Amino acid sequence: MSTLTTTTSAAPPTYRRRLRIEGGVLAGSGALGSVLLLALVDEASERAASTAGQIAFVMVALAVLGPLALKRWLAAAEQIRPGTEPTGEPTALWLPPLVVAVLVAVFVVPGELGVGAVGWDAGLRITLGCLVVGLTQALLLAQLVAADEKRNDRCFLRLPGSRAIGGTKLGFFMNNHV
Repeated sequence: MSTLTTTTSAAPPTYRRRLRIEGGVLAGSGALGSVLLLALVDEASERAASTAGQIAFVMVALAVLGPLALKRWLAAAEQIRPGTEPTGEPTALWLPPLVVAVLVAVFVVPGELGVGAVGWDAGLRITLGCLVVGLTQALLLAQLVAADEKRNDRCFLRLPGSRAIGGTKLGFFMNNHV
């Protein structure tokens, strides 16, 4: 009986792949939260016109601002030197569902306690917003990264120091070295 061992480490997740995976998880979390709210809480569907308007605004803002931010991050990417082993800085996949749940709680709980004026319909706007943000990452931004990678013969990775609010730091390998 022989044992096969490998000494090479797995390639780090590319930024494009992480956008698809993390965006998909966020979109799925938002979709599940939206379905649950609509199925279980009558108040979630109140002020439907306001919800539709706010989600439309988020969609337009993401369609404009998302590619602009991405273009800036791609332009600022630093070349990763051969011999370094970046990790790709993946976001833990349990984090997006937690973010959705916490955001909903932040808006719904005060309303339920009589402290704030928002309620379950705000929770629905949060979950739908997360669905839209996730789809934007997984579909639009990942495609834009793929196009840039093909055009410039690069493969992007997320670097340490990236933040959801503060921006993404990227590095790249030339010639799809990953």
